[in-house]
Amino acid sequence: MAAAGGYLLLNQVQVHGGYFTFGGMTYGTSFGLSLLPILAGIFLLFANGKSAIGWILTMGGGAIVLAGILMSLQIHFQSTSLYNTLVILVLLFGGLGLIFRSLRAAV
Repeated sequence: MAAAGGYLLLNQVQVHGGYFTFGGMTYGTSFGLSLLPILAGIFLLFANGKSAIGWILTMGGGAIVLAGILMSLQIHFQSTSLYNTLVILVLLFGGLGLIFRSLRAAV
């Protein structure tokens, strides 16, 4: 039930890439400067694989790049009927309720 409800819910969502807005201001998708920490970290890791600064720069730079990609996504729920929405939500939350009830009995 939960898998069917989750599939139907995700099937109703449209995701678009492009510019992102934050606080009413529109920002571009160009985040080239955010690549500098990850590139410096990779350089340091190739020079010395145990470099703590290299690992920090690589992981931090990767997180910045991932955040930049996620901030540029626009997510919209497609219009659907109330009946379809109720079926989706009943399947999803009913299935999750059954899963949690089975987990509680096992503990």
